[in-house]
Amino acid sequence: MSTLKNKIDDKIKPLFEKGGKYEKLSSFFDAFYTFLYTPNNTSKSGVHIHDSNDSKRMMIMVVVSLLPCCLFGMWNVGYQHFLGAVGSNPGILQCFIYGFFAVLPQILTAYIVGLGIEFVIAQIRGHEVQEGFLVSGILIPMICPVDTPCWMLAIAVAFAVIFVKEVFGGTGYNFMNVALAARAFLFFSYPAKMSGDSVFVSLGNSTGIDGYSGATPLGQLASSAEGDATVTGILGNPLSLSDLFFGLYPGSWGETSTLCILIGAAILLFCGIASWRIICSGLAGGFLMSVLVHNYASPLYPVTMLEPLQQIMLGGFMFAIIFMATDPVTACRTNIGKYIYGFLIGVIAILIRCYNTGYPEGAMLAVLLMNCFAPLIDWCVVNANVRKRMKRAVEISK
Repeated sequence: MSTLKNKIDDKIKPLFEKGGKYEKLSSFFDAFYTFLYTPNNTSKSGVHIHDSNDSKRMMIMVVVSLLPCCLFGMWNVGYQHFLGAVGSNPGILQCFIYGFFAVLPQILTAYIVGLGIEFVIAQIRGHEVQEGFLVSGILIPMICPVDTPCWMLAIAVAFAVIFVKEVFGGTGYNFMNVALAARAFLFFSYPAKMSGDSVFVSLGNSTGIDGYSGATPLGQLASSAEGDATVTGILGNPLSLSDLFFGLYPGSWGETSTLCILIGAAILLFCGIASWRIICSGLAGGFLMSVLVHNYASPLYPVTMLEPLQQIMLGGFMFAIIFMATDPVTACRTNIGKYIYGFLIGVIAILIRCYNTGYPEGAMLAVLLMNCFAPLIDWCVVNANVRKRMKRAVEISK
């Protein structure tokens, strides 16, 4: 590997440096070079730590933490398909192969469109290609229904990359989570393709099963009769807590399995990428609000009748808390602010879910809303600390 790197450094790299034959394509070369190798450039001053763990390596570790959800989601797509279309499970391998080819066009679309735009903008500006889309490119298809048309996904990705990220300066400057912005664009622009019985399970030409329903459990509750809080699987059988924990139900293909999400959370926490303060406070806020709405449940809103653990494990709540709320760019920076930020996301997500029958999932809107308030929370925390210190200084001087 070192020999290959030496050959690249000696023969290829000079062609893309200043004065080289392909100088104008330096951003393209730099993107691939720094993806494969740690750059040998170091800061001369103004930093406290010199480390090889740059932002590209951090983004790659986030992608690694998403792999359990991604692989399980591919299998679950096939599993739900065969249950709905055939009424049986043909085996792990066949389910996974079907799901892999079902979601592969979405993944390719997101990366080709998103990275294509970033490459073009970097070339125009003369900057290096930024690495944030390594994560956003896999997150966007994972939080969308499996039957989302690729052309819709391409439009949403282009909107999110251009108007949520690049307009504000690129990676590190976006005030809103890029993946959730793309999901919100799809939801409000093409609502018929983002909800209902036919978008969360890829069925092909026909179901072949009487009484089939591919709606998510939360979608079922939003459209159920007053007081009916029963959630069922694709064949109409009630879902147990173990079904919810393992993710054996229809939904956006990357966010159904609580087990896989917890595995991803463990990887992020072990690597020091995600903030445990945001995760713990978010789960606490969601659980406490779930207990409150359950104790004061109303037949008008069947979602309020769910048990607190069901609330936490259903839909995209866990996925949003672990992978979206902890985005270091759009989250709070102060420690106290992180507690407030995470707690409010959990509370608002359950509130929206329970008392808005037109939108059965509240995690997306909760995170986007708190992205907007994160700078204000940090400002309040910092100024409160400044006032305390000034008051302490005055008392000491007396």
